[in-house]
Amino acid sequence: MNDLHNNIRTKTAIVAAAIGANATKTGLVIDRQGYGGVEFLVAYGSVTTTGSVVTVVVKEGDVTGTMTSVADSNLLGTEALASLPAATPRTAGSTKEVTKRIGYVGVKRYVSIDLVKTGVTSVGVAGAVVLLSRPYLGNQANP
Repeated sequence: MNDLHNNIRTKTAIVAAAIGANATKTGLVIDRQGYGGVEFLVAYGSVTTTGSVVTVVVKEGDVTGTMTSVADSNLLGTEALASLPAATPRTAGSTKEVTKRIGYVGVKRYVSIDLVKTGVTSVGVAGAVVLLSRPYLGNQANP
């Protein structure tokens, strides 16, 4: 059956907001219990500063208080590909006004994502959601 809608759940990982100079937007800890798949979707708004870099850091943990960086072997895609590089000029669809993604295939119960901004000026709005898929207990209620 071609039914994605009833086989996923979405949660906010990072509320969309501007990221200040040399700042980190720390993501919410997501409990993935009951789901086999995890995909983070990072949305970058209209970024105008050309030297700003936003680096994605995916974390995992058995408990919520001890999250550590995920090994590259437990990621689908790379943190670098999901990040926002410096670019002159900024181009819609690649270095601004773009959504990027990174998957998690590890076994830890808790996951999170951080957006680490480097540069002396603030960057446009950025945010992230997590898509949990392959539920162990069947169809998921909306929302």
